[in-house]
Amino acid sequence: MKIVAINASHRGDKGFTHFLIDKIATGATREGASFKTIVLAKHKINHCIGCQGCHTETSYLKCIYEDKDDVKDIFAKLREADIIIFATPVYLFNMSGLLKVFLDRINSTGDSGKLQLSKCGLFFHHIDHELCSKPFVLLVCCDNMEDETPKNVISYFRTYSKFMDAPMVGTIVRKSGRLIGHGRSPQKEKQYPKITAVQISRCL
Repeated sequence: MKIVAINASHRGDKGFTHFLIDKIATGATREGASFKTIVLAKHKINHCIGCQGCHTETSYLKCIYEDKDDVKDIFAKLREADIIIFATPVYLFNMSGLLKVFLDRINSTGDSGKLQLSKCGLFFHHIDHELCSKPFVLLVCCDNMEDETPKNVISYFRTYSKFMDAPMVGTIVRKSGRLIGHGRSPQKEKQYPKITAVQISRCL
């Protein structure tokens, strides 16, 4: 199995998101899978500017930035994958801007003038199934401990799954990153000691 992970952290391979991807990679490769991580922060990714040039006869399904940044090469790697991992930290209750900018570039790979139905029965337009319909896992990393924090990211990818005919085969949420860190170092143990017992009282 070929697994490709998209690390969408602005901190690149220095952040907690990458730390978690490496943990998955260790287990996957131990079981015989091929694993590759694409760190978006290390690539040039231009914004989609909505020019619609990719939907004209002269540049059909070809972005104006296709030969000017790294997105074409990243898409090629995703097309070769059996499963994709979208990994993002939460910034202001949503995915990183880096991931959204990257995903927006999918606009150039589908013909918006050709309407069709998704497998879920939703009206949408033509898509590149070799790119967009891969099974995927969502990995969300956030500092906050509240369940509400990653909800927008999860909701987005559930919608992505329905319109793109892409099976969402797993969701991993790692909360409380600020408390946990990359490991329970002596500094973390002192700053956030383990709570061995909790007394619950009803709030009136």
